[in-house]
Amino acid sequence: MSRPGFLLSAWPWRSAAYLLTGAVTGAVVLVGIVTVATVCGALAVALVGLPLLAVAALGGIPVAGVERRRLRLIDRHPVCGRHEVPSEPGLWAWLSTRLRERATWRELGYAVLFAGLLWPVDALAVTVALLVPLSMVATPVLMATAGDGHEVKVLKQWAVTAWPTAFGITALGVVLLALGAYALGVTAGARAELTRLLIASREGELDAEVVELARSRVRLVEAFEAERRRIERDLHDGAQQRLVALTMELGLARLDAPPGPLADQLAKVHAEAGRALVELRELIHGIFPKVLTDYGLQTAVTDAADRCVVPVDVDLELPGRPARAVESAAYFVVCEALANVARHSGADRARVSGGHRAGRLFLEVRDDGRGGADASAGSGLTGLADRVSVLDGRLALTSPPGGPTLLRVEFPCELTRAADRSA
Repeated sequence: MSRPGFLLSAWPWRSAAYLLTGAVTGAVVLVGIVTVATVCGALAVALVGLPLLAVAALGGIPVAGVERRRLRLIDRHPVCGRHEVPSEPGLWAWLSTRLRERATWRELGYAVLFAGLLWPVDALAVTVALLVPLSMVATPVLMATAGDGHEVKVLKQWAVTAWPTAFGITALGVVLLALGAYALGVTAGARAELTRLLIASREGELDAEVVELARSRVRLVEAFEAERRRIERDLHDGAQQRLVALTMELGLARLDAPPGPLADQLAKVHAEAGRALVELRELIHGIFPKVLTDYGLQTAVTDAADRCVVPVDVDLELPGRPARAVESAAYFVVCEALANVARHSGADRARVSGGHRAGRLFLEVRDDGRGGADASAGSGLTGLADRVSVLDGRLALTSPPGGPTLLRVEFPCELTRAADRSA
């Protein structure tokens, strides 16, 4: 409503439609409640009205359903309505469940409030803010038709006999119509908020909060991965290139230096710079390997297996590429598992296998070592398990004493083609 184009948008008319349908629906609900109460009261003598009265308590459920649909006229966020699922099949189980839960009685209370108080407010708001200004705007038309051009009564109260006065009332009606649009918006917004408060499912709100929390966790992971890529790119294109240039300059200085203590010192500095360059390259590869970004998970896992000191067989076939966060998490799980194989397992051989099936990416790392691995004993897999769980994945470790050790990780994801991912 604070936007300049509110009056020219559809929102004033949607607010009017919400209040107008509320007045009609509330009148129908009032007639229904009075009818049911009368019938149940008349049959109470024969003890038939009491069961009907219990069934009538469920009348708030359809009313709440209609109200949730009406809220879509002015509310972009759908209102959740959830009832308990009966523990047993059958009509009696369903009735007992509905009469026992609080949502049923909350919706019944809203239906009574709607029929007794809210719909007259809706009707009054539509009449004052919309119908009255429209009747004033139509004064010249009414004077030319119903009044034969001589006289017309404005709002059935004031007689108008002059055309200038009629057009002046029209101008006043336009101003009141603009003000009424804001009044309709305020009233409809307050009605919608009250309706949401009374009939919205608390469980649905909690579900929405859980969904938003999961999405925020995924956004944090994606931001973390983007930061890792930025650091890797800065180190690769900045510090590494400078260190390469320094190593080349030291090598040229060694060639130009005469034999002696200076040449020996330059040789030591040149060797130290070479070792620093190797360590920097390993650091860059550990932060975020470029092969993973350029060629995907399958090639990156093969590269990690080639660099492992234990012989590793790779059996991984992926027809496409998963999301970046999933791809990164899967790769670092494999790298951590291979590092544990090299450091702790005493294995002679390891195997990495996996693929994509039924909407899930799965990877397995198996070795023939001594076993007895414990993820909670500081192996580094605990943090990876938390990272996997953020993406709704699962990580399982099986390592009985004597081996073998099997690490399995799964992620729900869909694969995309490389061309689509590049685009």
